[in-house]
Order: sequence, then structure tokens, then C-alpha cells
Amino acid sequence: MIQLDKTHWQWIFLIFLAFIWGSSFILMKKGLETYDNYQVASLRIFISFLFLSPIIFKNFKKIKSNQWLKVFLAGLLGSGIPAFLFTTAQTQISSSLSGMLNSLVPLFTVIIGVSFFGLKLKRLKAIGVSIGLIGAIGLLGSAGDLSVNNNTILYGGLVVIATICYAVNVNFIKTYLAEVSSLNITSFGFLLIGPISGLYLFSTDFTVLLKTEPSAKIHLFYIALLSIFGTAIAVILFNMLIKKVSAVFASSVTYIIPVFAIFWGFIDGENILVSQVLFIAVILTGIYITNLDNKLEKKQEE
Repeated sequence: MIQLDKTHWQWIFLIFLAFIWGSSFILMKKGLETYDNYQVASLRIFISFLFLSPIIFKNFKKIKSNQWLKVFLAGLLGSGIPAFLFTTAQTQISSSLSGMLNSLVPLFTVIIGVSFFGLKLKRLKAIGVSIGLIGAIGLLGSAGDLSVNNNTILYGGLVVIATICYAVNVNFIKTYLAEVSSLNITSFGFLLIGPISGLYLFSTDFTVLLKTEPSAKIHLFYIALLSIFGTAIAVILFNMLIKKVSAVFASSVTYIIPVFAIFWGFIDGENILVSQVLFIAVILTGIYITNLDNKLEKKQEE
């Protein structure tokens, strides 16, 4: 049985989530070969809503009237807005660069947590976050031929905005939705954004593309994988993790995502540099120190 109070389960969840989300950027890229960025984002949200709909109907009465707005905001910040920002960004920047920029989430989690949610940043946690950030920047710098131009800055900025949404959401759930189950936060979040995305999707030429484009079905399959595993299931697991660990440790999953971006690159025939392996080690060291601070806090509480 999974016991998220145990450190090893926390790490298993963290690495599993990083694997799923590290694969999401490639799946988005595949979807964009047939569908436009808004269609891919709408499909991602709508399919997630359909997948979670049995849970929604079963647990409908478990959401209190004063929780609906909070759940809606969590869905919007954690899934709705980022889905459109990432697909739009990947029309102009590579999926690997998008994944690497995503590693800014823990930094923004700390900044927003300290500024707006009363997060107390102790020295050890600050050191861990800083080391992880250095590793993430190092990975970004060693990514190879990443030419920086106006499009890179502009569309990379969309990913940065998405990371800010994630960071706000992590702090928001930890602070305001502690009493709502992770399953209900996720499923009811999609109840409030899924149908709207579906209405938009079917107002486009989506069905025409599905009938006329030879690769439309396989690319829809990739988006379905992205929706079910990279969105619905992953968000449930992430929300479970948030309830048991600090916001900073939970958000550090985005530090490991570039590791799997490099893994997929290797599978695709790309070379892995020694410097990239070293920076991965730096990232994991930073996360370990951050989690060590959490364990010390628990001992003090006991």
C-alpha cells in the first residue's frame, strides 16, 4: 500500500511524475503536427474531463458550495491556462527547451510562497532550491544548439508564465484546499474547464482534420496519452504529493523533467554530454537537501 508519509514513496512519486511530464512535451509536439496549438490544448483538457467524468458524477455532492470557486481556480491555474501556453510556445520553440524552462517552477514557488502565502524560507531549503536552480540553468546551457532570437524570448516567455501559474497553484492548493481530496480537486477542476474546451474544439475544423488528414488519428492517440497520463492521472498524483510534502519539494519535480527530456533525446539518437549528467547530479543534490530540510522540520514538530 502506498504511504506518502514515507520518504521513499515521496521520491517514487516525484520521479514517476517527472517521467510522465518529461514525456508530455514530445507528445504535444506530435499532436501539433496535425492540429493547431489551441486544438491540442482543448483536446488535452476535454479528453481529461471525459476520462474523469465517472469520478465527477460519483463524488458530485462532496464539493461544498464555498469550495467551487477555489476548485475552479486550481483547475485553471494547474491545467487550463498552462495547456494553452505550452502548446502555443511549442509552435516556435523546441520541446526540450520548453521542458527545461519548466524547471523554473520551484524558484517561483518559493518567491510566490514567501511573498503571498506566508512561506517561511529556512536556510537549508534556500540552499537546496538554489543548488537545484543552478543545475537546471546548467542543463539549459548545455542543451546544444539553442539559438536565442526574438521568437525564443517571446514564446519562451509563455512557458515562464505557465511556470508562474503552476507555482501559484501549488501554494494555493496547499493553503486553501487542504480539506478537499486530491482526486476531487483534479476531477472537479476539469468539470469547470472541460466542457468549455470541448465547445471550442468542435467549433473548429477538428472533425474535418480527423476525416481528411492521414496522420490525424495517430496524433489524436498521442494527445489522448498526454491527456490521460500527462494531465488527469499525473495531476491527481501531484495533488496527492502536495498534501504530504512541502510546496517547494513537490514543485521540484520540474527540476527532474529535463532529465527525462534528455532520456527521450537519447532514445531518438541524440548524444548525452558528460556535462548534462553532471548537472543532473547537481539537480538531484538540490532536491535531496530540500527534502532533508522537510524531514528536520518534521522531527522538530514531533
